[in-house]
Amino acid sequence: MFVKEYTAEIERRLAVSSFPFDISLNGVQIGAPDKELRKAAFAVDASFDTIDAAVREGADVLVVHHGLFWGSPIAITDNHYRRVKRAIDGGLTLLAVHLPLDAHPLYGNNAQMAMTLGMTSFDPFGEYKGVSVGYKGHLPFPMTIPEIARLLGFSSDTGMQVLKFGKDMIDTVGIISGAAGDDVEYAIKDDLDLFITGVVPHEVFHTVKENGMNLLAGGHYRSEVFGVKALMRMTEKEMGVPSFFIDAETGL
Repeated sequence: MFVKEYTAEIERRLAVSSFPFDISLNGVQIGAPDKELRKAAFAVDASFDTIDAAVREGADVLVVHHGLFWGSPIAITDNHYRRVKRAIDGGLTLLAVHLPLDAHPLYGNNAQMAMTLGMTSFDPFGEYKGVSVGYKGHLPFPMTIPEIARLLGFSSDTGMQVLKFGKDMIDTVGIISGAAGDDVEYAIKDDLDLFITGVVPHEVFHTVKENGMNLLAGGHYRSEVFGVKALMRMTEKEMGVPSFFIDAETGL
C-alpha cells in the first residue's frame, strides 16, 4: 500500500469532505504520497516533538487530530519552519483530521469515550454549524463521577476539573471532546446527569451550578487521545500496517 492510498482511505472513512466549515485544514498537510507505507504513527498534536519521534521511529505517515494549518495560511518560519522541515527531510506525510475525528460514530473521540464507558448504543448530541459532533446515552449501570473519570483515564495530571452540582449516581451522559465546555447547554436542555468534555471556561461555572448539572472536564489532550488510538488499531488490524502512538501529554 502506498501512502496516498492509505490517506485517501482514511479521508473516505471519516467523510472529511463533509466538514468544509472546519477551521482545520483536514487531510494531507505535508505529503510524500508515492512512498510505500511500511509504518504509521499517531498523535493528538502535530508538534516538533511528535514529528521528530515519528521520523526517528521510521514512520511514513503521522496521523494527528490537531495539525499544523488552521484557517488562514501562515508563513513557514521559525518553529513552524522547523516542524515542516523535519517532516519533509524525514519523508513523512502529515495527515490531520479534526472535526471528522470528533464526530465519527465508530472511530471518533466521542463515540470511543462512550464505548469505553460501556455504552452499547448512543445518539447524536450537540451541534456545530448544523452537524452533531457528540454523543449521548445511558451508561450500562449507574456510576459515580470518580468511577467515570477513572475509566476514561482522567486525573489531576491530565488537567481534570469537576463541577458537581447534580446527582451522585450518573445514568445519562453527553460527550463532546476538546474545548466544548460551553456545550453543557445541550446537556442541560436534554436533562442529562453529566456532561463530559475536555476543558471548561470560567464563565460556565455559574451555568452548571444554577442548573444543578454535573460537568467532567478531563483535559483537552486527554479527551482526544481516543480517536487517533482507534485509527491506529484499525490501521494495524485491517490494513496490516505496523503502527504506534506517540503520547505527548500536555496536562491541559
